[in-house]
Amino acid sequence: MSSPRTLLLLPLRGPVPAAWLRIGLGFGFGLGLRLRNLRAPAAGCAATRLLGTKVGTLGGGPGRGEGCEGTRTVRLGCASAFWGDTAASVPQLLYKGKLDFLVFDYLSEITMCLLTTAKAKSSDLGYVPDFVQTAMAPYIKDIHKKGIRVISNAGGTNPHACAKALHRVAKEANVDLKIAVVTGDDIMGKKDNLKGSGITDIENGKPFPDTIQSMNVYLGARPISRALDLGADIVLTGRCVDSALVLGPLIHSFGWNRNDFDLLAAGSLAGHLIECGAQCTGGIYTDWHMVPDWHNIGFPIVECSPDGQFVLSKPPATGGLVSFGTVAEQLVYEIGNPQVYLLPDVTCDFSQVTITEIPGIEGGAVQIHGAKGSAPSASYKISASYLDGFRATAVCPIGGPRATEKGRRTAESILRRTRLMFEELGLEDYSAVHIQILGAEETYGPHAKAGLGGGPREVVLWLAVQHKQKKALEIFSREIAPAGTGMAPGLTGVVGGRPKVSTVLKPFFFLYPQRNVKIDIYINGQHVETFQEDLTFTTDEFVSPDIPERDDELKDLPHGSLTYRLEDLAYTRSGDKGNSANIGIVARHPLYYPYLKKILTAQAIEDYFQHLLHKEQAEETLVTRYELPGIYALNFVLKNSLGGGGLASLRNDPQFCENVKIIIRDQRSVLASAILGLASIVCLGLAPHTTLPAIFIPFCLWMAG
Repeated sequence: MSSPRTLLLLPLRGPVPAAWLRIGLGFGFGLGLRLRNLRAPAAGCAATRLLGTKVGTLGGGPGRGEGCEGTRTVRLGCASAFWGDTAASVPQLLYKGKLDFLVFDYLSEITMCLLTTAKAKSSDLGYVPDFVQTAMAPYIKDIHKKGIRVISNAGGTNPHACAKALHRVAKEANVDLKIAVVTGDDIMGKKDNLKGSGITDIENGKPFPDTIQSMNVYLGARPISRALDLGADIVLTGRCVDSALVLGPLIHSFGWNRNDFDLLAAGSLAGHLIECGAQCTGGIYTDWHMVPDWHNIGFPIVECSPDGQFVLSKPPATGGLVSFGTVAEQLVYEIGNPQVYLLPDVTCDFSQVTITEIPGIEGGAVQIHGAKGSAPSASYKISASYLDGFRATAVCPIGGPRATEKGRRTAESILRRTRLMFEELGLEDYSAVHIQILGAEETYGPHAKAGLGGGPREVVLWLAVQHKQKKALEIFSREIAPAGTGMAPGLTGVVGGRPKVSTVLKPFFFLYPQRNVKIDIYINGQHVETFQEDLTFTTDEFVSPDIPERDDELKDLPHGSLTYRLEDLAYTRSGDKGNSANIGIVARHPLYYPYLKKILTAQAIEDYFQHLLHKEQAEETLVTRYELPGIYALNFVLKNSLGGGGLASLRNDPQFCENVKIIIRDQRSVLASAILGLASIVCLGLAPHTTLPAIFIPFCLWMAG
């Protein structure tokens, strides 16, 4: 399971009113200390009510697992964020987590494409083998002994094959398990009926492709809940929304009804926060330098109560960090419009969610509440993939003076040579080409910093191409190595050897009526039930997430002449959905929030990232801003920003997960030095999640300025 720099150079200059100094010193200390006295006990009391025990000893639940003693709460841990996540997560959650349910999330759009390709090669493939061999096999006896029930989407495109492999592991361990399989997400059998039906992509309006390779429904939580009702020890699914892996067990445990929308939204939020594993416990955190012991980073646990309240923590004696910042970053991860977060079971509003740190818990813990829900759509979202030619990528380290120039000329020469070969053979030109010199800050576009002494002396050439015919890219692949003897000096090799030619699978998203999807539940290979969704509490109208930002023109904010890096003022997190990037920005303190809103407008973000955005029409607006005032955050969606996204993109960071947040954090901004001084003072009493650097650095700069 991811940068405005110049945009933050928008000037906010002017005199610092003396009145603000008086307010900062007087009102700030008085109100801040008063608010601290009001807030801190509330967090502790809430935690005690939820946990049913004194703060510092987490555990409880009604299920069969170790967490079931003494309280009416349920504990769930997530051991995987993606296919390839660390195997070290399982033993820490198993032996230290006091769990009722253990969840594994493996699937992404890219993973589904890979599993689709694997299943096409063999009917025994198409699931995540790591789940069976690495996550379950070594621990299956202890999981069963502790009564912990497992839910995973490791079934991928072939959940029955996954179940068969897991049965073999259980038999070898002499463990008797009920393994349930939920099917129905694969609707490839309906492909011929859908052709010519007028279906279009909900993101770009393109017609239904002729070369569809896969179509999978994002199923919801209730089939999982029903499988647990039927006594399953392990539930395997194909494609479902990630949060359903957590919401399903909660519906099963607490009996939440289909119209308990606020509860369903709270359970979905719990799932959303932990579905990416260590991303909410200090992984890829803005303040990465403050996170201890990455080698043993703790994986997340949520302890949930029937009223929808929950606490997020991690196992004791593990690395990582649970704090306001780590969890707030994950809250804004890939959510699009936080007021209309569409799921099969509920439409969520996360805009007013609050996150409160709980003192006295080793490694940190937070309480989350405020999620609201409303009726879901009567349609499922379908994630499809279609074939659109072939691709190959050459990655070549280059050293020495003028390395950037060497890399670019090498790439251009390879392309020119192969194009001449294509002409001789009657082949078309490349469908797409992407040349990037890693190390030369080309991702930053016009905002790159000038290198010293003619630029870096070590770079990596990234040369990626697409073509309609595989034959053409086989020619390209053969012409990379000759550059080592016939072009620039300093090309030290080809990473991974001769580039491999692979298919290009592009995403296609559309809506499909829930009533037309047949969901079946199997236990130990036998069909036990056809699950039917109750559509009583759904809506026939799809609510578009494209709600424009509010007109919050903040005209009278005090301002000064000092500059601050965005990282000093906010946490950031980025991610992807299809061909759209998602950038979340969370103020480190509430009093920074108005300034972030004033400067980080949708237009400012679009202007800054224009070198990465692809406009099909000049007047097209590609960036939308949303607000989450509950955690003082902004969320931006950047359409057509990923070069096609996923496996279709030729970029080195096709999911935008790292480059964008690194770019955006590094920019400096002229921001209100007077009000930052005020914020620093109020911070002393107001924000339990505010670190000392966040308080004193702006304060000292204010005093010096």
